[in-house]
Amino acid sequence: MIRNKSGVPPEGCRGAGVPGDTKGAAEKMAKSAKKSSSKSSSAGKKKTSGRKPNAAFMAPVTPDSALSQIVGAKPLPRTELTKKLWVYIKKNNLQDPKNRRMIKADENLRPIFGKPQVNMFEMTKLVNKHVK
Repeated sequence: MIRNKSGVPPEGCRGAGVPGDTKGAAEKMAKSAKKSSSKSSSAGKKKTSGRKPNAAFMAPVTPDSALSQIVGAKPLPRTELTKKLWVYIKKNNLQDPKNRRMIKADENLRPIFGKPQVNMFEMTKLVNKHVK
């Protein structure tokens, strides 16, 4: 065992047991292996997080006439409405190439946004004004 002049093992030296320590390294490793094996056996069970989806997101909303030109006229959940809006934006290449957070309004989006360019986070707020 490596020790410095004072007889104490240097910091970070592995295997430097404490005097009077009767447990061997093999026993310690076996004990830690038991702990890890019990963790892995419980990992096979499916956990339920207890988290339920918010019903407000799944409630169908009806788009007004301006928004229905893009996403359709029938009622759909808010999440689906946002997905369809993003499909339209990407299909028509309406994201600013330098700052992808900015969305350019074309002739269909201008009545919804009310200005030529909006931030993607502002877009949801503006779209909410066009649903019932």
